[in-house]
Amino acid sequence: MSFKKCPDCGEAKPVSEFWKLKASKDGLAYYCKVCFSLRNSRSYRKKQAEAGQKTRAYRKRPEVPEGMKHCARCDETKPVGAFGKNRATRSGLTDYCRPCHNEAIAEIKKRNHGSTRNYLLKLRYGVTEERVEQMIAEQGGVCAICLRAEPKHVDHDHLTGLVRRMLCFKCNGGLGQFSDDPALMRLAADHLELRGAHARRMRIEIGAPVFGGPDRVRWDPFWRTRGDALRSARHYHLRQKYGINDEDTKWLLGIQVGYCAVCCDLPAEHVDHDHRTGAVRGLACSRCNAGMGQLRDDPIALRRAADYVTGRLVKTVTGEDGGTRLSLTVPDVDPATVPKGGWKEFWEEDGRYRRESLPFDEELDMPTWDDLDQDGAPMLG
Repeated sequence: MSFKKCPDCGEAKPVSEFWKLKASKDGLAYYCKVCFSLRNSRSYRKKQAEAGQKTRAYRKRPEVPEGMKHCARCDETKPVGAFGKNRATRSGLTDYCRPCHNEAIAEIKKRNHGSTRNYLLKLRYGVTEERVEQMIAEQGGVCAICLRAEPKHVDHDHLTGLVRRMLCFKCNGGLGQFSDDPALMRLAADHLELRGAHARRMRIEIGAPVFGGPDRVRWDPFWRTRGDALRSARHYHLRQKYGINDEDTKWLLGIQVGYCAVCCDLPAEHVDHDHRTGAVRGLACSRCNAGMGQLRDDPIALRRAADYVTGRLVKTVTGEDGGTRLSLTVPDVDPATVPKGGWKEFWEEDGRYRRESLPFDEELDMPTWDDLDQDGAPMLG
């Protein structure tokens, strides 16, 4: 290994301790790296002092072993794995270790944007915390669709990126499950009210739009409580929870030609049942089954969600004071005047209006849940 003497410190050091300099005869800097840094520091601080600027004390660059990196914030030398990636730097790593980097970013966001939440709202949706709180107040502190839960999520149109309103977790998730498709939501509402195509097909096949249920063992004389041979675990699970068995699901799958009873578009994978009676309505795809569950298996919520994405639900009207306010239901009522939990009357009347004002299919003389005699309805044997 070749050495070179530094005229400042007077020490003979390996050439690796000198910066490269093509202009010199030996291709190396005149001073070693340590002395070179001290000279630069003195020159920089002298110029700053002449300009009336204050500078921090000089800090010697620490010696960092191979595979390690020094964090200037916590003043610790750590493995390179403790640092994040940053393609903008020569080393490809962040200047600070991960904990320090997160702290620094949080401080910057708070300093420039007020808070991390405000930064994310402006980044993702183009709104501020102040605007979000204003929208919540305009809605009376409730979700714009279900009118019962606290609105915590900013909903936006995925096509245009424009913010619509504030929704609760379930309603926001329900829209996502249905891909903001209003036609699909209305199909699901008809399915829940036993007015859809699948319910009509079931009436033709077995004389009732639903079958099964946990009480089937009690009232169906053709339902055997014990088999001659052991069945699959799925068989006993279906019988206990839904009052059907493997043969019933295969029959349903054949009636539905393998597709969802709601959208008739995706493969049927889940048993769809009424959570009040336990009776089975049909087999649904993952999308429709999860979407109906998120919207609480409520036809009113589904139709309100469909009108919400088409712009027919939330309207701006003129208030009594001459200003403007929101209208979330028909008949119209000021959301700010409705107490918490006081939306039930308006909810039911609004549901009747939306069912009658925009019917999705023909009004047929079909029985509803209240008309069905669950114990007397014919079921599969």
